[in-house]
Amino acid sequence: MNRRLVPAIVGATLIAGLLTAVVAPAAPPSEKPGGPAEATVKIRVGHLHKGRAQIYSKVPVVGTVTPFVAGQHVAVTFYLDGRKLLTRNVAVQKGKGGSGSFKASIVLREGGKYAVSAKHVATAALGGDTTVRKKWKVSYLALRQGQCGNVVVGFKKAMRKMGYIANSGRCFGAKTARGVLAYRKVNGMSRSYRAGAGLVKRVFEGKGEYKVLHPGAGEHLEAPLSKQVLVFAKGDEPFAVYPISSGKSSTPTVTGHFTFIRQEPGYNSHGMYYSFYFYGGYAVHGYESVPDYPASHGCIRTFIADQPEIYERINFGEDIFVF
Repeated sequence: MNRRLVPAIVGATLIAGLLTAVVAPAAPPSEKPGGPAEATVKIRVGHLHKGRAQIYSKVPVVGTVTPFVAGQHVAVTFYLDGRKLLTRNVAVQKGKGGSGSFKASIVLREGGKYAVSAKHVATAALGGDTTVRKKWKVSYLALRQGQCGNVVVGFKKAMRKMGYIANSGRCFGAKTARGVLAYRKVNGMSRSYRAGAGLVKRVFEGKGEYKVLHPGAGEHLEAPLSKQVLVFAKGDEPFAVYPISSGKSSTPTVTGHFTFIRQEPGYNSHGMYYSFYFYGGYAVHGYESVPDYPASHGCIRTFIADQPEIYERINFGEDIFVF
């Protein structure tokens, strides 16, 4: 062979090789060269109306994973006000068109802003993928005395968590109504037994707790006369808040720091019921009339239905701050 032709042949061969490399088909976009196929995860949140779901309702989340691979699992994580609430690991079932499907749900037991996302962790057969968070808010309904159900149970639980009184069982009873009155008094709202949607929302969100004024007193009572409530507290935590009526302007309730000194069970000749005295003739006692404003002759009036419980809660020598 002509020695001059050898370099030319070699050069042509190299050029041909480079052209082959350039025009060689790329790996399919659905899979990594030498690795697992890429996963695509999508979710949809159900039972929403204008981006909201009712408190104590069940909110379903349905999703797909493409492609489907047997044995897949997806982690569905729920968030409340930005913090992780819970994660459900759910199996992926074979769906249509080569995709897999999965389901999860949550019951909205607390107020706030919810969100959910789904994550497929990479395996040898399928790559990983995570969705963006899908968000929604909670809607609320007004509650009324005599109403029963899960929402009422959850409402009463949220009330008791803040220290307000509520009856047991699944229904909205008279004691819960008095707890609502106490809540309204503490928070400067109109004084009634009505649990409107706005109040229900605040309670489920844990807003409106009484702020204890004497946390260093240990277990004690406070009677803020401007709010017309009687508060049992342990340190800075209120655990029982009752509506009261204190002394009217012509016979005001004595103010100051006192201790309980004497008790008188049952009714006395003045119609005072289960009286516990803290200064002279001043006592915490039940009475047939307990308006939502100061109306007594100086004592702290409570509802007849509440007083036996209050009477049992008070201890001899326990502190009460009246202000």
